[in-house]
Amino acid sequence: VQLQASGGGLVQAGGSLRLSCAASGRTVSTRFMAWFRQGPGKEREFVAYVEGSAGGPYYADSVKGRFTISRDNAKNTVYLQMNSLKPEDTAVYYCATSPRGIYYQPEAYNYWGQGTLVTVSS
Repeated sequence: VQLQASGGGLVQAGGSLRLSCAASGRTVSTRFMAWFRQGPGKEREFVAYVEGSAGGPYYADSVKGRFTISRDNAKNTVYLQMNSLKPEDTAVYYCATSPRGIYYQPEAYNYWGQGTLVTVSS
C-alpha cells in the first residue's frame, strides 16, 4: 500500500491550497481516508475524514467551514481543499487510510503517506 501526498507549499494567510493523496497497491481503497497534520513541536492531529457509507465527512473544529475533503474513486485519490488559510494551519499534512479504530485517532491507522508541508505566512 502506497499513499503519495502532494500539493503543499507556501501561501499567504487567507489563501488556498489543494492537497492530493493518491493511493496505490494491493486492495487499496479510498473509501476510508483521513488527513492529519503535525505542526512544529506539536502532536499529530486529526483534520478530516471521509468514508463510503452514509454520514460524514468529518472535520476538526479548527478547520470546519474552511477545509473540504473529497475523493475521486476513479483515480483512487483523495483531496483536501484548504481555503482561508491561517498561520496556525502551518504543518506537515499526512493522508492515511484503512483505520482500525476511532477515525480521528492517529494510532488507528497503519498506512500513511509521506507528508506534504504547508506553510502559511502572516
